[in-house]
Amino acid sequence: MEKTPLIILTGPTAAGKTALSLKLAKRYNGAIISADSMQVYRRMDIGTAKLPEEDREQIPHYLIDIREPDEAFHIVDFQKESLQAIDRIHQAGQLPIIAGGTGFYIQSVLYPIDFNDDSDDPILRERLENMLNARGAGYLHRILKKVDPLSASRIHPNNARRTIRALEFYFRTKTSIAEHNDREARKESGFSFCYFVLTMERETLYRRIDERVDQMIEEGLVEEVQALLKEGVPRDATSMQGLGYKEIVSYLDGEIPLEEAIRILKRDTRHFAKRQLTWFRRERDVIWIQKEDFDNDENKILAFMEEKIRERTGLICQEH
Repeated sequence: MEKTPLIILTGPTAAGKTALSLKLAKRYNGAIISADSMQVYRRMDIGTAKLPEEDREQIPHYLIDIREPDEAFHIVDFQKESLQAIDRIHQAGQLPIIAGGTGFYIQSVLYPIDFNDDSDDPILRERLENMLNARGAGYLHRILKKVDPLSASRIHPNNARRTIRALEFYFRTKTSIAEHNDREARKESGFSFCYFVLTMERETLYRRIDERVDQMIEEGLVEEVQALLKEGVPRDATSMQGLGYKEIVSYLDGEIPLEEAIRILKRDTRHFAKRQLTWFRRERDVIWIQKEDFDNDENKILAFMEEKIRERTGLICQEH
């Protein structure tokens, strides 16, 4: 059976994925699927660096603005909805391009990772959630570090949802969810794919992150968060735990000054970029694009990508 072609363009935040993905889509008659865990939320535009709607008109985009900010969106949702999008794009005679920086989301689509769990235990989940409310996310993460250090090393201490899932999996199966996912990811992909990771020198990347945060503030990030709170989005909603939102909420609630919120946001975004790169280094069949190796010239980068796409999928660029 012939495999569906699929292009992946990922990398750390602020590396320039969005602009490059648009050029790639134009050259290959492509449609873009966002692999960003925050861009699914409506009215959360500035803090997610979402491409403006008018810039999305020429290229079809999927999995952007598909949830309200008070709704949950999990990896199982992403896997299901992105696979449906890939099928629609392919049926329309276009090339599916996954673009975004959430590595686990990409992995869930590229390989047939099975997230189905027939041994759901609502009592265990309720106990863990009660512990979260009483003791905080850090306390649960410390428990995870004792019983499953591998999973704990891959989950940020503030990510309560993933910590709870890892603990549930461990206490039900006595095995590591990280090891389980690694086994799943070693399965053969159902796609004929080309997996690019776009990056740059660390100092340059960190400077771009700082500049992006400053630009978000100038564009009205504080006002965006204020509007979300005013419409009733709870502070503990999944969407409000994203970078750029929880820091501004802390400022708006009078817990820290704005300057401190900005400092924390820049610091945590740099840490996030570092974790993204660590994730991508673990992935197999990845093609790294170090922008300095191409003199930061997008045309040179695109020419390199076209060559690799032709080698790995047989696809020929349609437009220059």
